[in-house]
Amino acid sequence: MLGERIGEGSGKVTSQRVLPNPGGGPKMETSFQGVGSLLGVNETETATYSAVARPDGTLYGEGQGIVMSKEGDVATWTGQGVGTLKKDGAVSYRGAVYFQTASPKWARLNSLATLFEYEVDAQGNTRSQLFEWR
Repeated sequence: MLGERIGEGSGKVTSQRVLPNPGGGPKMETSFQGVGSLLGVNETETATYSAVARPDGTLYGEGQGIVMSKEGDVATWTGQGVGTLKKDGAVSYRGAVYFQTASPKWARLNSLATLFEYEVDAQGNTRSQLFEWR
């Protein structure tokens, strides 16, 4: 069951490149940076994910990122998701993220499965929400 919202953020795509993909069509790698809140702590995030188009037109993506607070807290994450392309060039993903941290402020994340909603508009602006999965 979808639990409480534990994070949200916004940012900007900083780079993209096409990678070879021996298993099929090209793989698109996207990096972004953003700011937001995670368990009530203001944070900055840098992340990279790669997505491959599947035969039905949906996208499968995998990524990793690092989240940092101004006070020096650090958490890393890995995740997977499924996306859809919109007519205007926007992309919408839904998936799961798993965190790892030594920060006391974010220690709760180590034992959570989290679900995300991630949107990128045609101009490369990102928006995300993170929910506890109960």
